[in-house]
Amino acid sequence: MTDTDNKSPLVINEEAQNILFREARTANAFTDEPVTDEQINAIFDLVKWAPTSMNIQPLRVVVVRSEEAKARLLPHLAEGNRQKAEQAPAVALLAADIDFHDELPKVFPHFEGARDIFADDETNRVSTAELNAGLQIGYAIIGIRAAGLAAGPMTGMDAAALSKEFFPDGRHRVLVAINMGKPAEEGAWFDRLPRLGFEEVVETL
Repeated sequence: MTDTDNKSPLVINEEAQNILFREARTANAFTDEPVTDEQINAIFDLVKWAPTSMNIQPLRVVVVRSEEAKARLLPHLAEGNRQKAEQAPAVALLAADIDFHDELPKVFPHFEGARDIFADDETNRVSTAELNAGLQIGYAIIGIRAAGLAAGPMTGMDAAALSKEFFPDGRHRVLVAINMGKPAEEGAWFDRLPRLGFEEVVETL
């Protein structure tokens, strides 16, 4: 048997695979250990590399940590999400900037007409912003896990009210709120639910 026979098809080691995927769980309870500025900065430094069409990068984030900000947040969450969000050391509100096109001269400079493609078509801008922010949200969850934290994504909320409360310019749409922190020793996890298998979701042509 050669070394090639033992080589995994994945290039990250098994510990990293487990941290980011297999052992990672949606947390429902957290310790009171703070989420630091350094952790938040490090997470964003990973998330910013997510692929987006025309490099538009529409994701905008507000991190809620203070009691005052939590008081503004909690009434707009579904009742079942309020306690865990209140307990979480930080809650990230991830929104799509529907005026992302104003940044295109900076982030897509080789195409001079990029901004004009979207300038007069808000319907297209909204759908493009939300789709690509969704790609970045997936990276955000992985980035949170890479910082040694648990992520608890929530979509049970009044997204329009949260958008108005935390992005009052009216040009941002909150898509998801993610609780972040160290998972509590008790009550953090529900039982692991089944995942669909390869044969059920993948077809190779």
